[in-house]
Amino acid sequence: MAEARWSLNGMTALVTGGTRGIGYAIVEELAGFGARVHTCSRNEKELNDRVLEWKSKGLQVTGSVCDLSSVSDRKKLMETVSSLFDGKLNILVRSGNASLPREFIHRIARSRLICISCMWYWCSHR
Repeated sequence: MAEARWSLNGMTALVTGGTRGIGYAIVEELAGFGARVHTCSRNEKELNDRVLEWKSKGLQVTGSVCDLSSVSDRKKLMETVSSLFDGKLNILVRSGNASLPREFIHRIARSRLICISCMWYWCSHR
């Protein structure tokens, strides 16, 4: 159990490419500290297996199949995340080979958002 001072209870997070490697570890850590996490992957079987694994550990993780190189998939992901989190997203982590265009980040980041890229940079929105 995480110390209360590190609690992310009430926070929401989107982690792209969260089914493997660093993304997988980030999903587990964020959810382990109490955040509600949504992740996406192009591989449906792998995604479903990971979501079941996290749920068996009592973690609040959901997932959807998404290819971020597709405009229509990005739009669908934004709608899904907005619906799941009632329009509130606190943490956005870009993991794997996911390319997040500025329009994606600007449309989803209507309030304070911590944005982390596991490949290139870390920035704080606003």
